[in-house]
Amino acid sequence: MQKTYKILIHKEPEGSYTVSVPALPGCMTYGDTVEHAIQMAQEAIELYIEDLHERGEEIPDDSDTLEYSLNVQTA
Repeated sequence: MQKTYKILIHKEPEGSYTVSVPALPGCMTYGDTVEHAIQMAQEAIELYIEDLHERGEEIPDDSDTLEYSLNVQTA
């Protein structure tokens, strides 16, 4: 079965990229480039799901999550 996960990619000051997976608490990784970070996220998600499956826990996904960005004017 295929599940969908949104990832958040944050550029770090030293130039690498940190990735988090909001639907999977604690699932984080990083990469030297955006492409590398995405590859690492794929692997991290697969390992996280494998662990949940082995423990008999429910495997969440982002299928019911809405995504929206807001622009907020600051002083």
